[in-house]
Amino acid sequence: MAILSPDPGNIAKAATALKDGQLVAFPTETVYGLGGDALNPDAVARIFSAKARPSFNPLIIHVPDLAAAERFGVFGATARKLAEQFWPGALTIVVPLRPNAGIADLVTAGLQTIAIRVPHHNVAQNLLHAVGRPLAAPSANRSGLVSPTTADHVAADLSQDVSLIINGGPTTVGLESTIVAVDGDNVTLLRPGGVAREAIESRLGSSITATKTEKAPTAPLSPGQLASHYAPRAGVRLNATAPKPGEAFLAFGPNVSEIDAPSINLSPSGDVTEAAVNLFAALRTLDETGVHTIAVMTIPNHGLGEAINDRLQRAAAPRPKPLAY
Repeated sequence: MAILSPDPGNIAKAATALKDGQLVAFPTETVYGLGGDALNPDAVARIFSAKARPSFNPLIIHVPDLAAAERFGVFGATARKLAEQFWPGALTIVVPLRPNAGIADLVTAGLQTIAIRVPHHNVAQNLLHAVGRPLAAPSANRSGLVSPTTADHVAADLSQDVSLIINGGPTTVGLESTIVAVDGDNVTLLRPGGVAREAIESRLGSSITATKTEKAPTAPLSPGQLASHYAPRAGVRLNATAPKPGEAFLAFGPNVSEIDAPSINLSPSGDVTEAAVNLFAALRTLDETGVHTIAVMTIPNHGLGEAINDRLQRAAAPRPKPLAY
């Protein structure tokens, strides 16, 4: 496994590896993705194996533009409106799977829909154009653990499972994409993320419904719907005002008292967008201190705060089995 700069020669090397069925980690504006050829069943199976990901949990495919997306999904007027507004960007749109699209069955987990995103990051765009195929690319970490926002995070989790990592620096959004399902004119929020719900509703001129976040569906309609997810090794205690003995502290906002414990303030100014960028790296850093619990202050639930709280609630949920890096 090598960590490479995103120069044209290395992009070409990564594209060749992907065409050969290997796995390549690459940056997007949200988090680093673990990429594999979405048309190659063996490559997709390697993604699930590397992540230890349940096979019932579908994947997102990444393509360079709307024209490419329409080769694999059926876009009605409402889905196209959202794509034209938010692509390239941090929005994933779930639409009906186009017949004979050639997408590996594991990508859709047997569903008749497909989740598609056009990333904004220039490295991701360059790689997609170079490979010329849709890339299935969940977050480049073990399933259920904290998502990676740097190349080093990927190497810490998956160094034995990827052929190479393209290093594009820290991600700029810091949370996974927002996922919406579009059925005709009906839009459902499946996962809050890097595009705020308010922005989507403003574009549509109407409110959108959301799936429940507190229960894990037995057959997820999209990634990120499992109850326990995005979790550090330490436990997570929400709505804390101060840490208890033996805890680390994840703070937010101004006027946070100094404490005698490992601590990080996600945004001293109280900016939820800044907090989103810092969230996963902060969880990883506090987890590395070896504490048994990370206490987290309350985060406002507006804008990207909705996505932050979704991730924190899943990180704090009961875990089906011990997690390890």
